[in-house]
Amino acid sequence: MEEEVVVHTPNPSGSEDGSGSRDPRHHRQNSPSPPRRSPQWWENPDRSGGSALSPPPDGGRSRRAGVRRRLNYGDGGTPQGALQALGSTAIGLKTKDGVVLAVEKRVTSPLLEPSSVEKIMEIDEHIGCAMSGLIADARTLVEHARVETQNHRFSYGEPMTVESTTQAICDLALRFGEGDEESMSRPFGVSLLIAGHDENGPSLYYTDPSGTFWQCNAKAIGSGSEGADSSLQEQYNKELTLQEAETIALSILKQVMEEKVTPNNVDIAKVSPNYHLYTPAEVEAVIARL
Repeated sequence: MEEEVVVHTPNPSGSEDGSGSRDPRHHRQNSPSPPRRSPQWWENPDRSGGSALSPPPDGGRSRRAGVRRRLNYGDGGTPQGALQALGSTAIGLKTKDGVVLAVEKRVTSPLLEPSSVEKIMEIDEHIGCAMSGLIADARTLVEHARVETQNHRFSYGEPMTVESTTQAICDLALRFGEGDEESMSRPFGVSLLIAGHDENGPSLYYTDPSGTFWQCNAKAIGSGSEGADSSLQEQYNKELTLQEAETIALSILKQVMEEKVTPNNVDIAKVSPNYHLYTPAEVEAVIARL
């Protein structure tokens, strides 16, 4: 008598009864997913669901707008907002003869040498800038601008224009988050007032952390900028002299600063047409006119 041979064919569903349900013992154990990390303020996803660090779909045309999108969120947590809340106040005024810069210096300790706190820096002999925010970031931008202006002077035998210098600074700020090895992992936390005098006459530019810049007749940045801008709108006119601009800038700083104005806690500079940083005695003379 022959034995009947039965061949068992495995069900594609993986079940013994062919019902399609797997034996739970054969289920693959899912490893626990790692906890989700909250995005950093420069990594915040955009509203479309994509990553804010992704390149813009239309290429370079949206580059500047993309950086601004990464820096601006609905809760108001922006670098620019932080600068307005915490940064020292700086003021710039353009006149027919030149540009005046005045900035608050916060000397946090009596052991600190006031002259070591630099809030106004020379870029070239015809360009200077005042800053509000992280001084280390400002130094990086200023050093980059110094190299660009010297390269331009060496290559073309003429000084670089103020607008081109400002553009070079903003181009460096725009490199944040592009993905190459040399790009910065965060934007520069500083705003600048760039004052200069070139073939087009005196000019004043304002830059923000996104790499955007505007040309201004007068501008205030930092924690006291809101009140200072209001005062500038009331007092500024294009026919101001340099001396009148000095007085206005320092009087507005006096209004928005918490401490009494002294040569130790304010800096003044002018570009007319060359850059000049005021000595403590010169600052004292301006204070005496208030």
